[in-house]
Amino acid sequence: MLLASTIVLMSFSDHHDRDTTEKKQQHEKQTLAKKYWPNGAQLVISISMQFETGGQSEGAESPFSGTPLPKGQPDLPAESWYRYGGNEGIYRMLDLWKKYDIKVTSHVVGTAAEKYPEVVKAIANGGHEIAAHGFTWDNQWNKNYADELNFVKKGVDVVEKITGQKAVGYNANWLRRSPNTLKVLQDLGFLYHIDDLSHDEPFITKVKGKNFVVIPYTLRNNDIVNIEGKHWSPDQFLAQLKFEFDRLYEEGASKRRMMSISFHDRIGGTPAMVNAMEEFIQYTQQKQGVVFMRKDDIAKMVMNDPDTPVDNSEEKFNK
Repeated sequence: MLLASTIVLMSFSDHHDRDTTEKKQQHEKQTLAKKYWPNGAQLVISISMQFETGGQSEGAESPFSGTPLPKGQPDLPAESWYRYGGNEGIYRMLDLWKKYDIKVTSHVVGTAAEKYPEVVKAIANGGHEIAAHGFTWDNQWNKNYADELNFVKKGVDVVEKITGQKAVGYNANWLRRSPNTLKVLQDLGFLYHIDDLSHDEPFITKVKGKNFVVIPYTLRNNDIVNIEGKHWSPDQFLAQLKFEFDRLYEEGASKRRMMSISFHDRIGGTPAMVNAMEEFIQYTQQKQGVVFMRKDDIAKMVMNDPDTPVDNSEEKFNK
């Protein structure tokens, strides 16, 4: 009987020790997570919703780019493909964000705003961030400092006049900025840019001796890359989002993690893609501590946070 009692006591003790250890580990994870995001969030998801309809140049990428028409010949089907974003895509995505009370960042091309002011107003009125995306959806990597500054400023001014919001965040066409871009943005009063793929969390870089926030973009969770570029189906895109989310959520227990997703008006706003995104949102709701944030809110939070990493890999361009 004594032996049996001893075994029972040891079993209870072992179980109690394991239970205590597990609770301690969980507490430590929660404590670590609370250091990095507001309200103890374990993972922040930030969505970019690009509005480019009507801002594209002649011959811009489209499903018909493989068989270009002679220069000067209008590609009417391609132009109609772009118009889908302003007519249908943005509004469908706005309905989805409203349904789940999600706020996103919309990078708006200046000429797109000029041609579709009602669309840009709807984005702003939904409580979403209006960020800059150039005056036209065109190259800026080949511009000198003065021309690039004018290109960026024209886009900002046009959109601000329509929406009342002055952009503090920037996204270049296909991320292809020039060596002067960050200096241009710093001089124009921007807070952050997203044309970087080097981290899974926001970081600080020095531009002309001052802090400037980088909120990394994504090619992995990007509709224009995977749906148009690789011809994925929406369910393949959904699987990618889930895999990415699962890993980043787990890592978020002990370090700052951010998941970036990019949707474009004419691609992410299709019925099937919005269905896929809705399923993903519902998937994230199964976990605690998942927060969707606008990029300007992220940038303001991390700008003066001592836990924000500093990366000056491009220092030679930013002096």
